Amino acid sequence: MITIQAIDHVVLRVTDLDTMVRFYIDILGARWEKKQEALGLYQLRVGTALIDLVPVDGKIGAMGGAAPGREGRNVDHICFRVLPWDGAAIVEELRTHGIESEIVSRYGAEGDGPSIYLADPEGNGLELKGPPWAPVPESKGAQDAA
Repeated sequence: MITIQAIDHVVLRVTDLDTMVRFYIDILGARWEKKQEALGLYQLRVGTALIDLVPVDGKIGAMGGAAPGREGRNVDHICFRVLPWDGAAIVEELRTHGIESEIVSRYGAEGDGPSIYLADPEGNGLELKGPPWAPVPESKGAQDAA
């Protein structure tokens, strides 16, 4: 069984990045988390979650088709935090419902970790997000060199 704990992040396709950033920061109290300009991805933190803003003319935003409006969607996908996380069991559970998926590593509200992408029956994009990957301990040689 899949147990959703919370929403990890929401991705909004935007036509005016500066205005959207000012709104979320100045009015709703968000703060900058991460800017990935080469991808066209701008992440703002709100509490324990993220709001990802992707300009429609950027690399990621262009994948969503037309700009938000009657013929284009504004929300790219909704990400649900899943705990406990058993990626293989989740992929298998989805497969039993005819949904093919795979685990990929993506950055979320708590850092890089496993994600599974799928769509609901009406085509809305969903992401199931696991906990962040465990930190890799430094080797003794690296500690001695420091």
